Amino acid sequence: MKGLILSGGKGTRLRPITYTSAKQLVPVANKPILYYAIECIRNAGIHEIGIIVGDTQEEIRSAVGDGSMWGVNVTYIPQSAPLGLAHAVMTAEEYLGDDSFVMYLGDNIVKDGITPLVKDFSKHTPNAQILLAHVRNPQEFGVAELDGDRIVHLVEKPSEPKTDLALVGVYMFDKRIFEAVHAITPSARGEYEITDAIQYLIDHGYEVKSHVIDGWWKDTGKLDDMLEANRIILDTLSYRMDGIADASSILNGKVDIGKGSRILRSEVRGPVIIGENCVIEDAYIGPFTSIHDDVRILHSEIEHSIVLSHSSIINIEQRISDSLIGRNVEVRKEERRPHVYRFMLGDNSQVSIS
Repeated sequence: MKGLILSGGKGTRLRPITYTSAKQLVPVANKPILYYAIECIRNAGIHEIGIIVGDTQEEIRSAVGDGSMWGVNVTYIPQSAPLGLAHAVMTAEEYLGDDSFVMYLGDNIVKDGITPLVKDFSKHTPNAQILLAHVRNPQEFGVAELDGDRIVHLVEKPSEPKTDLALVGVYMFDKRIFEAVHAITPSARGEYEITDAIQYLIDHGYEVKSHVIDGWWKDTGKLDDMLEANRIILDTLSYRMDGIADASSILNGKVDIGKGSRILRSEVRGPVIIGENCVIEDAYIGPFTSIHDDVRILHSEIEHSIVLSHSSIINIEQRISDSLIGRNVEVRKEERRPHVYRFMLGDNSQVSIS
């Protein structure tokens, strides 16, 4: 059995961060989202993994390499354009051959893993197995209609969903899926939908199983979902201190401090992860915050946020919350007069001031 990770999308919902970085490499709890997908597939006993790549392929290749750091063998499969999940399956047909495979969307996190589901698929050998989860906003996902345990109908992002059962971004297929993806036509939005391909299997009498997952799953394509994923993963941390905290600093709860980082006259209230070579000085770092390497936070407060590497937050009087701050960003209060707001913001940036 092989793995297929989709990592070719443009990440428009996370702009401007994704103008300069692949969305699958934005870190959650200081680890790129894509790494969680690789680990999840590896932990299920699959060691041959193809990664669909697009415009950001050089960055993906640099971050993942040949897969040896996870004990897997990675093959990169360029996709000509992001034309839908079923198109990605077509693109990978030569690599996958006659093997069954797990398809995993590279910006999804399934906290409890997929090992039991892969074992069940291998044991019972249906033609397809899909994962479902109850969601509050089914109109943003592929949605399944069931008759008991049997899948009756699938529809992609319906305006009026008939159920709240969304397709989780993990699918398992045998070679029959290639017949299906070649039989369908593009949807109204110009993409080859995997829901249409699975519906083809259902309509032509192939066995399609479903499994409603009980554990936590998140599509991290939007800021709120990424912060929620960050919160859930941080809550699994244990205390670790590889840096230095002075005697006047207070560290409470699950706090993970990387090598070379210094906590000076500050309070860090976990769960919090702080990367390597950071300086936290006269500051407050509140719960559910991830701070990557080489970050400076001076005379400022932040919580429930993600700060990427080589950024600075200096002299901000009000607490920062619910934020994603990119790489090489400087947020500071200037003492010079007149007291005005000064911004240099890229396309699709968001700023809230109160």
